[in-house]
Amino acid sequence: MPSLTVKNMPARLYERLKRSAKANRRSLNGEIIATLETAAESPRLKPAEFLARVRKLRGEISAPPLTDALLRKAKREGRP
Repeated sequence: MPSLTVKNMPARLYERLKRSAKANRRSLNGEIIATLETAAESPRLKPAEFLARVRKLRGEISAPPLTDALLRKAKREGRP
């Protein structure tokens, strides 16, 4: 069976994988394999298909559009 060495993995990614492995009751190696399988098997959406999905979801949400002004206001109000 082939083997792979991953060099220079960011510490944050390593810790996330360790937590995910623990939550899924897998070894770190098993978690990495499961994650790679999921990523490799995920279908790639064409940009036009992605935008069509986004537009459809937007139509189903009854909320005002998210604007820079709205985000700035939410940030200000969330801070002491």
